[in-house]
Amino acid sequence: MIKVQSFTFNDFQENTFVLSDETKACVVVDPGCYTRAEKSQLQQYISDHHLNVVVLVNTHCHIDHVLGNYFVKETYKVPLLIHRLEVEMLRMSVVRAPVFGFHAYEESVADQYLSEKEKLVFGESTLDILFVPGHSPGHLAFYSPADGFCIGGDVLFQGSVGRTDLPGGNAETLFDSIRTQLYALPDATVVYCGHGSPTSIGREKVSNPYVRAKN
Repeated sequence: MIKVQSFTFNDFQENTFVLSDETKACVVVDPGCYTRAEKSQLQQYISDHHLNVVVLVNTHCHIDHVLGNYFVKETYKVPLLIHRLEVEMLRMSVVRAPVFGFHAYEESVADQYLSEKEKLVFGESTLDILFVPGHSPGHLAFYSPADGFCIGGDVLFQGSVGRTDLPGGNAETLFDSIRTQLYALPDATVVYCGHGSPTSIGREKVSNPYVRAKN
């Protein structure tokens, strides 16, 4: 069984996730930790639970989701995995960081690339990889059929959807990703969002004002 631990970091109130199983292996998803206190909070949780960080992944590479990439990579000596279409987004973060006041941002580069044709394996656990572009060109989501949850990044929120007015965004593509990829998951699936509270696929299919499930 995969345990999902969330942290809310930086001025954008971004959700960072640590996924771990019984083997103590864990994955860090979208580390938004920027301040010393935020980095310490993440590190303390990993230490207190005797976890072994084996990989770092980004759902997408907007600045609020990658602020802690360098810290996690260097602290735990793990590779960073992203979709190939997010390379330019990650590269541009060094330019965009100061615009949003993150003057101490430390640049990171991807070590490997993920695709929806693969699975993310750690410890004794496996996550399906979903390709869900629209908010960002190479946006990914990570779904656990066994545990009934999805790490959705900034695609689908409780009662809302990800912005499409940012570089690389496209509303039509986003809506298609939600309908064909996320709404295809079981209704009981819990969606852990990149911002705000978790929701469920069933709830959003019937009540999301932006994207309803097609009858």
